[in-house]
Amino acid sequence: MQSETDRDTSRADRRAGAGERSRAELDRDTAFVDRRAGAEERSHAFDDRDTAQADRMAGASERFFARGDRHTSLADRGASATDREHLSFDDLTGVYRRGPGFVELEREMSRARRVNEPFVLAFIDVDHLKAVNDSHGHAAGDRLLADVAAAFRATLRPHDLIIRYGGDEFVWAIAGLSPAAVTSRLKLVNALLAHSHDHGSVSFGLAELAPSDSPEGLIARADAALYRQRDRRRAPGD
Repeated sequence: MQSETDRDTSRADRRAGAGERSRAELDRDTAFVDRRAGAEERSHAFDDRDTAQADRMAGASERFFARGDRHTSLADRGASATDREHLSFDDLTGVYRRGPGFVELEREMSRARRVNEPFVLAFIDVDHLKAVNDSHGHAAGDRLLADVAAAFRATLRPHDLIIRYGGDEFVWAIAGLSPAAVTSRLKLVNALLAHSHDHGSVSFGLAELAPSDSPEGLIARADAALYRQRDRRRAPGD
């Protein structure tokens, strides 16, 4: 028979073994929980990578469309500039229309004042355009206007500003020339027109830039000079 001491030792061993088994089971549970946590962390990591990849793809797409928008914007600005340039010029004669021409005229007047340069404005009227339209039709009148514009281009300087002011009226802004030199050039215009198909001519009045002149005021003085020229031609004995 076992002694009392042996029985106590056996019970203690059994209790120790049970404790070790309990700790082993706890370790297994802990390891299982750790594995599940690791699996969840890996799953979240995969999700994060997928999200990051999706974000990168979205960013690339946004950059692509942004580049497309920039190209479209540049194309639109280029088209707008072309449209504005086209709208600045008269289709028939190729000279400035009145509105855009006035912007250029004001700029030229400011420049002439800044550099203290002579500046003359000619108000020009195409003679007998209404009679040509009435007698030969508007196509003939358009041809006469085109001939006048061609004579301007052949006689005047490339940088001179020509504006179609009205149906048969033009404005020529001339920097750096005296009124006598401007008159000589306009006489050359009439010499060219005399040999054109419709034997046209122009009348003109001149005004020199004054310190207080606005574009409208300078044009009005040149227009008044044109009417004085016509009145002198109509006077008896002329």
